[in-house]
Amino acid sequence: MAQELPPVDVLVVGMGWTGGIVANELAKAGKKVVGLERGGPRHTEDFQMMHDELRYAQRYAMMQDLTIETTTFRNNPSQKALPIRRYGAFLPGTGVGGAGVHWNGQTWRFLPYDFQIRSKTVERYGAGKIPADMTLQDWGITYDELEPCFDRFEKMAGISGQAGNLKGATQPGGNPFEGLRTSAYPTPPQIVTPSMQKVKTAADKLGYHTFVGPSANLTQEYTNPDGQKIGKCQYCGYCERFGCEWGAKSSPIVTVIPSALATNNLELRTYSYVTSLIYEKKRVTGVRYVNILTGEEVVQRAEVVVLTSYVLNNVRLLLMAGIGKAYDPATGKGVVGKNYCYQASAGATGYFDEEEFNLYAGSGALSLCFDDLNGDNFDHSNLKFLHGGNFSSGQSGRRPIANNPVPPGTPTWGAEFKAASLKYFYRTINVGCQARVLPNRQNFLDLDPTYKDGFGNPLLRMTFDWTDGDRELVAYMGAKAEEVMKETGATTVVANKELQGSFSSVPYQSTHNTGGAIMGSDPTTSVVNSYLQCWNAENLFVVGASAFAHNGGYNPTGTVGALAYRAADGINTYLQTPGLL
Repeated sequence: MAQELPPVDVLVVGMGWTGGIVANELAKAGKKVVGLERGGPRHTEDFQMMHDELRYAQRYAMMQDLTIETTTFRNNPSQKALPIRRYGAFLPGTGVGGAGVHWNGQTWRFLPYDFQIRSKTVERYGAGKIPADMTLQDWGITYDELEPCFDRFEKMAGISGQAGNLKGATQPGGNPFEGLRTSAYPTPPQIVTPSMQKVKTAADKLGYHTFVGPSANLTQEYTNPDGQKIGKCQYCGYCERFGCEWGAKSSPIVTVIPSALATNNLELRTYSYVTSLIYEKKRVTGVRYVNILTGEEVVQRAEVVVLTSYVLNNVRLLLMAGIGKAYDPATGKGVVGKNYCYQASAGATGYFDEEEFNLYAGSGALSLCFDDLNGDNFDHSNLKFLHGGNFSSGQSGRRPIANNPVPPGTPTWGAEFKAASLKYFYRTINVGCQARVLPNRQNFLDLDPTYKDGFGNPLLRMTFDWTDGDRELVAYMGAKAEEVMKETGATTVVANKELQGSFSSVPYQSTHNTGGAIMGSDPTTSVVNSYLQCWNAENLFVVGASAFAHNGGYNPTGTVGALAYRAADGINTYLQTPGLL
């Protein structure tokens, strides 16, 4: 028999960036909040001995336990999906703070074009530009409507950067293609290293508009509007897959979660694995969860339930509860699981025989970028793809185990390999394009009919493959990256200009999964409205990148954070006056 606990105002499922933001805003407003996190607690002092590349970067100590839950995968509906048994293309996190603890810190605002992508594409090129199997749609919100929430997220997190399109006082050196901003970044941009300067000189000569990428690796000590202090980055190079021992990488555990706990209105319960939503009469009245340390089953009810877990987990809980109509690729009907997207990548690597660069130092988001080929910032009239991607040359810190860059033709073992590894460890620069993936009718999420998790619930099944447009885009962007790298004067340039074969879940690419519970203005084509309130359960809010109607050419966190602030505003309004917002 499950233990039933007294109801609360708000129940938050997942305590990463989105859960932390929602919990903080509602706790500050005086609401009683319970936050459930399936992983354990985390604090900055836990990371004092974290420079262990083998444990954290190679053996994924901070990631989801695949023995309890995983995802099944296939490329198309004609195939049988099989469980992902080891980490590969993406790395779902676990524990308090979620992936916001071990992220790199790249913090972008999606472009104004992204939020009205279908309307803007049709306006400029005509409806015929959109392929028949591309389920492209607007997000039900504009950039201008969301801009104040972007501003709140950046000030809370202390993001370091240079404004390029600041209302009333544009400053040189920023991104001229970004949406109009009401405020500058709260802290200055990161440094330009010699390797970044090498790429900047080449890209500028080719006519691109370069700038230092926005970063949650802070350039100075900062106190945010809630009074939480964030440290100054030491450029140690241990960001991605690691927690920051300096508290200098903005994360939920140094910002929103401590702030929420300080109100005494948040009760944070760790090791609490949610197994189901309680869906009754068009309302989610609570959840069932298991304390994975004791095995005890608990029922927690609330006036409002907020799903703030990882993209795939949000969608899975909706599907298991039967909330909304599951998407069917055969008919194109249904919404839950629709528009699952990932990201594509292209790029070029330059090997230098004469010059050396200190590549060991760095930070997760330290990068030299340009956006001339992102979104609709360039003419697509004669191109066989839409959208684009952000180009960057990053210096995230070249750790010793995972980095052995050698030119093509070098043996993969022996004396020659060792000599080349030592020579090029400090003599290799990359220029990469993080490219969008647009929705396709055959790319979706649903429940696997065969495989179950450790609690007997069906696993989520992912069906995804590259499209012709993805392949065209990568070929185009790879050639552009190659051009920039050749301009740097590198002795040897190797370009990635091809998506070979079908998408594989084996090699790591990014943890930028999006969609499945998409937002919009029409309940027949979306799961949630612009406040991320579920059309089919008005007291349920589904917050995170699961709401993205497509994936852009950026890391998703900045846009996720902005949407979380908007959702928190909507929840506050709903608690005062229930009903669809």
